[in-house]
This record gives sequence, C-alpha cells and structure tokens, in this order.
Amino acid sequence: MSAPERHLLPVATPARTRSAVRELVRPHRRLAVYGFGVMVVATATGLATQPLLGWVIDLVAAGEGALLPPIALLVVVALAAGALTALGLAKVAQLGETVLAELREHFVARALTLPLEQVERAGSGDLTARVTADVSRVADAVRSALPELARSALTIVLTLGALALVDWRFFVAALIAVPVQVLTARWYVRHAVPLYAAQRVAAGAQQQQLLETIGGAPTVRAFLRHDEHLGRVENRSLAAVELTMRGLRLAMGFYSRLHIAEYAGLAAVLITGFLLVRNGQASIGEATAAALYFHSLFGPVNTALALLDDAQSATAALARLVGVTDLPLPAPAAHVEPSGEAAVEVRGLGHAYVTGRPVLHDVDLVVAGGERVALVGASGAGKTTLAKLISGLHTPTGGKVAARGVGMVTQEVHVFAGPLAEDLRLARPEATDDELRRALSLVDALDWALALPDGLSTVVGEGGHRLTPAQRQQLALARLVLADPEVAVLDEATAEAGSAGARVLERAIDQASAGRTTLVVAHRLTQAASADRIVVMDGGRVVETGTHAELLTAGGRYAALWRAWSDGRS
Repeated sequence: MSAPERHLLPVATPARTRSAVRELVRPHRRLAVYGFGVMVVATATGLATQPLLGWVIDLVAAGEGALLPPIALLVVVALAAGALTALGLAKVAQLGETVLAELREHFVARALTLPLEQVERAGSGDLTARVTADVSRVADAVRSALPELARSALTIVLTLGALALVDWRFFVAALIAVPVQVLTARWYVRHAVPLYAAQRVAAGAQQQQLLETIGGAPTVRAFLRHDEHLGRVENRSLAAVELTMRGLRLAMGFYSRLHIAEYAGLAAVLITGFLLVRNGQASIGEATAAALYFHSLFGPVNTALALLDDAQSATAALARLVGVTDLPLPAPAAHVEPSGEAAVEVRGLGHAYVTGRPVLHDVDLVVAGGERVALVGASGAGKTTLAKLISGLHTPTGGKVAARGVGMVTQEVHVFAGPLAEDLRLARPEATDDELRRALSLVDALDWALALPDGLSTVVGEGGHRLTPAQRQQLALARLVLADPEVAVLDEATAEAGSAGARVLERAIDQASAGRTTLVVAHRLTQAASADRIVVMDGGRVVETGTHAELLTAGGRYAALWRAWSDGRS
C-alpha cells in the first residue's frame, strides 16, 4: 500500500524571508546600530597593528633603537581592540538572541492555530522537524555565525581601505583574488540554496517516517511488516544521507577554490611590494604592512565565505519557519446558537479531508440540553470526525454545526511536563488547590494523586513521574470538570485502559459528565447501553437512532453490533 500523499506546510520565498528578518530587526534598530558601531571602532582599532609593525621594521632597518613607542602603542591597540570587540560581539549576540526569541514565539503561536486537518495532511514530522531541527539550525547560526560574519565583513572592508591608504597599488594587487572569490561564492550559493532546502525537506520526511513506524510498532509487529517499514525508514535515511554527502562534496570544492584565490592575491601583493621598494616608492615597513594586511584577510575572508555554508543552511531553515508564520490566520468560527432547547444542532453536515473523498454525508443530529448520546459504529464510520466537528477541531466542508460551550476528551491525552497542579490549571488557571482536589475527587483520582511523592506538586510528563493510561484519562476528565463546559464530547476515552481501568474510567466519566450534555464516541457498548439515546453511524451517515432497547428490538445494525460484542465477551 502506497504512503498517503503529503501536502507539506509552505516555505517562504527568499525575498519574503529577507523581509521577515527586516521586520523582526526593525524594533531593535538602536541596539543594532550600537552593536555594529562598536564593532566598526574595534576593527578599525585593530587595524593599527600592521602599520605599527611596519614602523618597527623601518626603525630596525634604519639602525635606530627607539622601539619603545611603537611597542607601547601595540600593547594599547591590542587591549583596546580586545575590549571593544568583546563589547561589540556581546551586543550583536544580544540582538540575534532577541530576534530569535521573537521568531520562535511567532512560530509557536502560529503553529498552535493551524487547522488540525492541515497539520494532518502535512504529517506531524514536517511540523516537528521545523519546530526542532529548523529552529535549532537558525539558533546555531544566530549564536555563532552572525557575530563572526559581522566581524569578518567589517574586517574585510576596513582592511581593504587600510591597504589602499598604504598605497593604492597594493589595493589593486589584492583585487586579483576577488574575481576568483566572487565566482566561487556565486557557484556555491547557486548549488547550496536548493541543496539545503532539499535537505530540510528530507529531514522532515525522515522524521515523519520514524514517527509513523515507532508509533505503529505494535501493529507492525502484529502483521509481521517489519521488513516493509524498515525499508521505508532506510530509504528515507539514505535520501537524507545522500543529500548530506552532496553538501560535503560541495564544501570541499568550495574551499579548494578559495585557496587558489588566497595565494594568487598574496603573490601579487608581495611582487608589488618588491617592485615598489626596489624603485624607492615604498619603504620595507610599508611593504611589510601591506603584506600583513592582505595575509590578515585570509581569516575573515575564509570565515565569511565558509559561513555561507551555515548561512545557506540557516536560510533554508528560516524560510521554512517564515512559511508557517506567514500562513493566514483562520477566520474565527461564527458562533451559532442551537435553536430551541437543543445544546447541539447539526444540519446537513458533510466533511472531506481530501477533496472529492467525503467522510461524512448530510448528517443531521440534535442533542437536547442534558441529554447523553452515544455514537456507535464500526471503525471508519465517521464517529470521531463528527465529534471533532462538533468540538470545533475541524471546520466542516458543508452544512452547519451549532453548539454551546464544548469541552472534549480524547483517547490520546497529553501530560505536560511540570507539577501535576499546573497541568490541571491548564483548564482553569485561577483554580485553587481545593478546587483541584475536588475535581480529582470527582473522577476518583484524588487518592493516587495525593499518594504521589510530592502530592499535587509532583512533576509529571516528560522526565517526571509516569502516569498510567487510566491516570492520564482521569487527569483529562479532571480538566474537563475544571473547565466546566456545557457540552462534553468524549472520544473513546476508555480505549487505552484495560478492563479494570475501563470500569474505573466509566464511573469517572459518569461523574464528570453529570448534569452536562454529553456526546460519547463509544468504544465499549456498555457505554452506549446506558446512554439516553444511541446514534448508529455507517459510511459517514446516521443509519439508526434510538434507545438501547428500541434498537435491539429493531434488529438492525446496532443489534448486530451488540450480538457480536456480547459473543466476543462470552
């Protein structure tokens, strides 16, 4: 079976990426000017070293012994340049970290508002790769590449200016290296931009395949599909490795060409110095200073050009982040009140995750206030899709949904890392400890919660105390109690628990939903049997509705499901 087609989240164009960076930096212009201004002064101060060394050489060549003044000045220059460079780099780093923090906040805020169906179409691996690997790549560039690139660029510009001040002919000689460097940089960028963009996409695809394989490991083992899934992981990994190797070969060619430029330029400057000194047009000290200036360019030029590697990779990652932050915000769903005494009203509802392949067809459903309705049907009947549409997690492609305040509990409960009390307060931030304890007590979770090593202050979630599946569901139900919605939607909330845990959870569900309008996606038909009304779905349509007794008497779809379920339990 072929893998489902992925519609990856968008990637910003280079022009839009540059514009986004300008927008982020604009509020911090003063810090940017201050930081780069200090860097200019620090670099200019450091460039006094070469002429001072040339002065020393001229004094020695002339047989003069007054070396103390230039040596003292060299010490002052070294101290001043070091202090100013440290200050400038700190300010540039502060600017980068500030901008990075804002970018990360924009990205996370926008990612949290993405429509669920869009994330599902792209695959969780795409979004995960952006929020982890891409953010990390940009962060590394900001923390290391940005300060060094700024320092190197300033050094190159000011050094060439100083070289021209010594003698314009040294400057002209140094320019021999420029065409090779420019052509090398253009060649590199032309090949690196698409390569690094492809690497980011391949990393996302690799992560998506790993998530799917690991997440579905029990099913893979059950159907003995190890080789097929290992083959998919291997293919994704090999594609990523091949792109990485192409990047390494590209970098090796890049550095080889740079070395040619360096030695050609140095040879030209040395020959120019020899001719000028022989003709009496420059002193040995000036020729030495010029050679030292050009040699000092090796480091910053190589650094600047080498940072193109980091810059291109970070730019590709940044474009993927900006592509998400630029997504238009979804229009707020217009709140429609159900008519009459209804708490939920669904009319002519249709929905398709993929255009042309509807999963719901013209569904009508009215749930009265305080009524408990169970959704029943085989896997793929459309129960969960209907529940998500009523909860507002999906936007219907046809028809209308009207519901009062809705809270939803699914079988997949996320426990956030941190104290248990703070996890509960996600539902109601202002809740007191007594209110937390009452909510836990209502879902039969207070005893085990207080028995934790630090009670409600115990750290749970990633890296903390691990909760059982039943405890995680009780935590979700306690959140529901604290949120106190008028309508509760429970999507197979007992599916992850064993038989004993399911009985505990069914009692907790009854207590948490007491007095609320409740819609239950029934995993166990005992939940359906105790409901006020049962809605049977098949093929995305409502095919039966009635009480447990009525539907058994009718002998239709529900009766067949009940017989099969009862026989299985026997």
